[in-house]
Amino acid sequence: MLGFATAAPAGSAAGTGAHPTRCVAEGGGSLRARLRGSVDLDFNWDNADMLCDGELRPDGSGLRVSIAGPDRGAGKRIRFVFGISGVREGSAAQSRPTNLTLLFDGEQRIFSTRGDRSCMTDSLTQQRLGTPGGTERRWRIQASGFCLAPAATLRQDARILVSRFDFTTQVIYRDNPAPTPPAAPHSAKPDGAR
Repeated sequence: MLGFATAAPAGSAAGTGAHPTRCVAEGGGSLRARLRGSVDLDFNWDNADMLCDGELRPDGSGLRVSIAGPDRGAGKRIRFVFGISGVREGSAAQSRPTNLTLLFDGEQRIFSTRGDRSCMTDSLTQQRLGTPGGTERRWRIQASGFCLAPAATLRQDARILVSRFDFTTQVIYRDNPAPTPPAAPHSAKPDGAR
């Protein structure tokens, strides 16, 4: 499950909530999106207004990126979760099937495409951030795409079409820890054995 990264601005204490968190510590994070249907909204979020997280999907088949917008009071935020198939670390990608979920945090409303046949990430680039090497590596992700079919609520009683989305955020690739080898069986030697 994705949490939210808390990259704090320079000179602030990370995670203290004293300053807005940012999607990309170096700046430049953004989300632009157009929603039509049960909700008509146009989004134009900037780095300081967003909470973000991104990593490989648990099965390694692509990326999962979560981007939430500004707090609208009482814990209410709108959050986009993109599941982008077939993306590998450091590689550009085109025409990748994308699952999209929209969560209206604090309102118990969820819209989902329920699979990656309705939306497409038509362009994705990656740029390395920070120091090379290590078990965690940060990349700036720039992606754009569209949906041809709407995301719907679980009961299918409301729908939202995201006709266009563009975002810049960061993704953290982590090495899987090496499995611990099983302990060798202990064999007791009879008295006098060498």
